[in-house]
Amino acid sequence: MRNALDDHVRAYQGENLYDFDNLIQLKWYPERIAQFSAGATSLLELGLGHGITADAFGQHFKRHVVIDASPAVIENFRRRFPGSKAEIVESYFESFGTDERFDVIVCGYILEHVDDPVRILKHFRRFLAPGGRMFVTVPNAEVLNRKLGHLAGMLPDMQALSEHDRLLGHQRYYTVGTLRKDIEESGYEIRRLEGIYLKPLTTRQMIALDLDENIIRALCEVAIDYPELSCGILAELAVSNAGNNER
Repeated sequence: MRNALDDHVRAYQGENLYDFDNLIQLKWYPERIAQFSAGATSLLELGLGHGITADAFGQHFKRHVVIDASPAVIENFRRRFPGSKAEIVESYFESFGTDERFDVIVCGYILEHVDDPVRILKHFRRFLAPGGRMFVTVPNAEVLNRKLGHLAGMLPDMQALSEHDRLLGHQRYYTVGTLRKDIEESGYEIRRLEGIYLKPLTTRQMIALDLDENIIRALCEVAIDYPELSCGILAELAVSNAGNNER
């Protein structure tokens, strides 16, 4: 039977203009999560995507499980990262189940894809070990370059999805406010909220500048304090008292 998710594999094969932005973010946030997760040994990751984060997390966690429902995306990952030690489980997020509990769960650039983000967040609460943390990253509709484009009259609707968004299977953008709403509704509290990569110009303009790697890293470092203006938003979550009562 044809898997509709396989249609999105082209977006993850490293042949797209926006891979410039993706690589910056996908290399940055696993580094941050590993830094915040000292002492944790097990990680459950939702989605393979480009495979970059799965490869990175495998270097920091003794036990690393990744869930993905697309055979084509899984095959693409195994081809690009043949040395990966990640255990891959082929499953839809909504139907995933296990008796195992994880120190860390990462939902990296997933919520913008799914039909019901709150349902996903609630479902994965049960797989957190006591005292465990979930990390969520989402694309920001109000990133600086989109905000500038909107103010200049070039982007009438900041929530509008592009052709590339649709290729990726995106259903929505987030803002800090809408992310907070989904997180709180799902029974978590936010322990940390920061930005990922402050992007002042369009992707083509950024590439044309041929910026030094130190400048790119500086744009990631300065973004930490400005989630409202950054390309992505990173949130560290813990189950709230209300969420614990629902378990």
